[in-house]
Amino acid sequence: MARYSPQSWPVKDMFDRISPRYDAANTILSFGMHYIWKRRAVSVIPPEYSGGKAMDLCTGTGDLIAFLKLKFGEVYGVDFSPKMLSLCRERYKSIEGLNLVEADAMDLPFPDGFFDCITVAFGVRNFPDLGRGLSEMKRVLKEGGFLSVLEFGQPRGIISPLYRFYCRRIMPLVGRIVTGYREPYEYLPVTAESFPCGEKFCKILQEKGFKMIEFRSLFRGIAYIYTCIC
Repeated sequence: MARYSPQSWPVKDMFDRISPRYDAANTILSFGMHYIWKRRAVSVIPPEYSGGKAMDLCTGTGDLIAFLKLKFGEVYGVDFSPKMLSLCRERYKSIEGLNLVEADAMDLPFPDGFFDCITVAFGVRNFPDLGRGLSEMKRVLKEGGFLSVLEFGQPRGIISPLYRFYCRRIMPLVGRIVTGYREPYEYLPVTAESFPCGEKFCKILQEKGFKMIEFRSLFRGIAYIYTCIC
């Protein structure tokens, strides 16, 4: 049975509840852009890592897995929501070399230096302890291993007030209509607004010992892709 930190339980239960309609809500709320961004988060992985062992942390229903399987021989999809993993398992039941593991990002059940590459899409802002989660990822990455993080940011300029209105007013309403739950779609924009994006997150990665840190803005800062080496 997976081990969970006490702080992880509320978020785990939230994702369990919205899992049946999670993919539909994501596609509607992002106008399909999340698939494009996730593909880019995998496309930035250098070719020299191909054929190794990769983990998609906070995999959810496994959107990144299809892209990772094109690059890596062995892929692990890890999530703390058993209901999300159940949907992922059904989705990829015909794919070989895929391992789905129920685990908390705060306490990964893998030995040191186990993976060549780790991806995380829209997951790190939900870590109850960001520093601990990053340390765990660094621990299970091989020396010189590659990390790709896709996460929401806070757009600036003319789009900023429009984006805040959409997140605070429209997103909870649409989320309730699609999934039956409003609260998760009030919580998720709050975590996105408070996440230390851009240079701030790069500094945290550096403090945790990651190197060659780079980031790129997507759609005027609505999301960012961060890459670094262990």
